[in-house]
Amino acid sequence: MINIRRKPQDEVVNRLGRVQQAARQGADACRQGASSAAERIGPIANERVMIARGWSAPRLRQAARYVETGLAPRVSTFLSDVAGRVEPPRSTKPGRGALMAMMGVVAAVGIVGAVATRRGAVRDMAKGSSEHAGSATSADSMTVSGADADGQVRSPH
Repeated sequence: MINIRRKPQDEVVNRLGRVQQAARQGADACRQGASSAAERIGPIANERVMIARGWSAPRLRQAARYVETGLAPRVSTFLSDVAGRVEPPRSTKPGRGALMAMMGVVAAVGIVGAVATRRGAVRDMAKGSSEHAGSATSADSMTVSGADADGQVRSPH
């Protein structure tokens, strides 16, 4: 049978304390081991790292030159071709150029109409002034014949 009776609080606290103490001792032992290993391995590891760096630097430069001169132009051409294939076809709707052309035609027609109207008005004014000029000559002849400036005829004395 399972014992469902609770254990005393003091016993739980004692066990927790022992586990914590064991964890601290283990961590201290790990730290000491790691530092002694680092002291032994440090100079050797440093030398190996320098050898690896000396070996990899020229290869990295060579790879950079290949990317700049060989790979990048090919990738650029490939991406341009793909962009051309992906781009949708141009629409056939009248664009801004057609709209501007229509506005220019409307403006030109308006200017031509205004000029024609103005010429017609000038012609009408010219006709009216020639008729007025004909009546003015008859009035001038009357003045010569004895009319005053206000248009009244006087008899000579």
